[in-house]
Amino acid sequence: MPLLTDDQKMLQETAESFLAEEGGPAKQLRHWRDTGCTDGYGTDLWKQFGELGLTGICIPEDQGGLGLGAVEAALVLEEIGRNLTSSPFLTTAVVGARAIEGTAHAERWYPGILSGDAVLALAVDESSRHAPEKTAMTAERRGNGFVLNGAKQFVVHGNSADAVLTVARTAGSPGETQGLTLFAVPKGIANVESVTLADSSKAARLRFDNAELDADAVVGEVDGGWAPLSRALGAGRAGVAAELVGVAAGATAMTVDYLKQRKQFGKLIGEFQALQHRAAHLYGEIEIARAAALKAAELMDSGDDKADLMVAVAKAKAAAVSKLAVQEGVQMHGGIGMTDEHDIGLYMKREAVLGELFGDVYFHRNRVAELSGY
Repeated sequence: MPLLTDDQKMLQETAESFLAEEGGPAKQLRHWRDTGCTDGYGTDLWKQFGELGLTGICIPEDQGGLGLGAVEAALVLEEIGRNLTSSPFLTTAVVGARAIEGTAHAERWYPGILSGDAVLALAVDESSRHAPEKTAMTAERRGNGFVLNGAKQFVVHGNSADAVLTVARTAGSPGETQGLTLFAVPKGIANVESVTLADSSKAARLRFDNAELDADAVVGEVDGGWAPLSRALGAGRAGVAAELVGVAAGATAMTVDYLKQRKQFGKLIGEFQALQHRAAHLYGEIEIARAAALKAAELMDSGDDKADLMVAVAKAKAAAVSKLAVQEGVQMHGGIGMTDEHDIGLYMKREAVLGELFGDVYFHRNRVAELSGY
């Protein structure tokens, strides 16, 4: 596992204390779920992210950000996962910021991201399976712009985002990485169907029916959208891996605490060796997943050729470990774990959503095989 620098430890401590105080289920997830919030997160909390500088982690210093990297984003995301914090940090400060870096859209959106006012989303998936290269949605040139036709689904925060980064095909055929173009689609262009996901977060199905866009909506180059899309997906997959580690760690901490309190047959259930072994197994698995997530982030920051491979390893491992942790957590809590009143079930729901986002465990295991030449 990479050793953290003093600055990274300070950032980790800041995120840990901030999110433990302000980002827990009672203040955020449950509150916004039970009040029927259409965004699924608190805009005041998002502004607090901005005030602490966290929204600028992936934004260069000369554009007002902290100029940090994937490792620092992973440290924040692990704490977000541990506290089940509802926020657009991943989609906006990580994925969105990476997608538009070095383009004219950075000047347009970075100030709003930095202040915690703007929210971005990424629209990629068109079917139940994550397959970016199979994009079929079309963008045809017309006059000084493009006309978009097609649909996207599982667009996290797509119902409330100020702009949705949408990939469409300007050339080529589904299955090819050439001929894709990334567009920054402003709010109001697409037909939006809001969707509540299993963990009560908000997403959207987007429908484009002859939707007209100006040419300046293109992010990067026409037919060259695979580059910014890959950059964004790499950051997103590494980020989700870190958040899944946080989900696993948070669920396991809650479970171990319960084992130390619940009595059965006159003894604390944590004294039973069978449960001790299961808890120890979880501890080891979480440490392995955390090491993989941080290593993937480190390789991304250094531009290593093995970064994509390690990101796939991290996402697959973190998803599997997180699923194990939440299943063990609910089972060891017994009947109380099946109730809505107890938070342990919320970890299972968040894991279910994050496990699918940007490719499930099978997608990334297959990707590991392909990148390894099998």
